[in-house]
Amino acid sequence: MFVTPAFAQTESPDAVDLPPAGETAELHGETIHVEGEHSTFPPFNTEYYPSQLLWLAITFGIFYLVLKKVILPRIAGVLENRRDRIALDLEAAERMKSDSDEAKAAYEQDLAAARDRAHKIGHEARDSAKTSAEAERKRLDVKLDEELDAAQIRIAAVRDEALKDVGQIAEETADTILREVIRMDVSREDVAGAVTAVRS
Repeated sequence: MFVTPAFAQTESPDAVDLPPAGETAELHGETIHVEGEHSTFPPFNTEYYPSQLLWLAITFGIFYLVLKKVILPRIAGVLENRRDRIALDLEAAERMKSDSDEAKAAYEQDLAAARDRAHKIGHEARDSAKTSAEAERKRLDVKLDEELDAAQIRIAAVRDEALKDVGQIAEETADTILREVIRMDVSREDVAGAVTAVRS
């Protein structure tokens, strides 16, 4: 068992006198070896530099190998995956933008074509309606003219028939008046001639 002088100098109820450095002594039934005082802290002692450098090299080598074989490949893989994902996202966004522009252009083109067709259909419908209305008007004019001519013919026939009956009624009435009222004896031919003269 090693005991430093500092330990030996602590005061305690069981304090004993230790022999000089480098010698052994009996303490509570145990043999102790008293060493001399160290002049520096062991890690700063040049005597330990070679072992410290050796362990530093071993530790650095292990750390370098762990970095090179495990940590750095994982970090590189993560960065590569992230770069690929970003590139794919940018490519997809560019493709979607291109598709959107194409769809917008196609929509505007279809809209313009639909407007042109609507205007053309409207003009054609208006011209067709105008033509149909004009043809229907002409047909109705012809029909009305025909019906008017037929009505005039019927009216003329009815008028002639009525005038014919009126002449006969006038002759009979005049003959009756001359005979019954005036007591004149006039032939029927004279009465008919007088009525015809009056009608003319």
